[in-house]
Amino acid sequence: MTVGLGSGSTATLWIRLLGEQVRDHGLSIRAVASSEDSERLGRSFGIPIVTLEECKREKIVATASNRFVIIADASKVVTQLGRHPLPVEVIPMAEPLVSRALQDLGFQVDLRINAAGSPYITDQGNRLFDCSGVMIDDPPRLAAILDGTVGLVEHGLFLNMAQLALIAGPDGLIERES
Repeated sequence: MTVGLGSGSTATLWIRLLGEQVRDHGLSIRAVASSEDSERLGRSFGIPIVTLEECKREKIVATASNRFVIIADASKVVTQLGRHPLPVEVIPMAEPLVSRALQDLGFQVDLRINAAGSPYITDQGNRLFDCSGVMIDDPPRLAAILDGTVGLVEHGLFLNMAQLALIAGPDGLIERES
């Protein structure tokens, strides 16, 4: 089986648990990582990493999957999108143009900064904006606007892609199928 390794705090926990199964119990899988951090963590547990035509972005991995499963903790469940910042990947030379377009949509736009205090650089050499301050009433409409914005590479709206969500909460694991 080939498994996609996502990004984020919950994905990191899941990769560790999956890695323990590979390392300690001989689980036989291979993985496609959506980021260098996920790849590095997976490899540290002995998970064999394969490429998806050298593309490591999450939506590409999700789109190529036979079954896309989201793993999250209960804090990520919301009735309306916008409570958490929306990540937006931007070509560096287009930062001012994209930032202005996002601000025109009402977003507060913050350039993501890494632990060293420099702009966070994606695996493809782009920058990330964290966009907040807007409750998203019509996700498909917003996704279409973002998809049509010159210089914007990708955004964090994964609409109509997941078949299953596994949500860990204080009362245990909840499964939601679409």
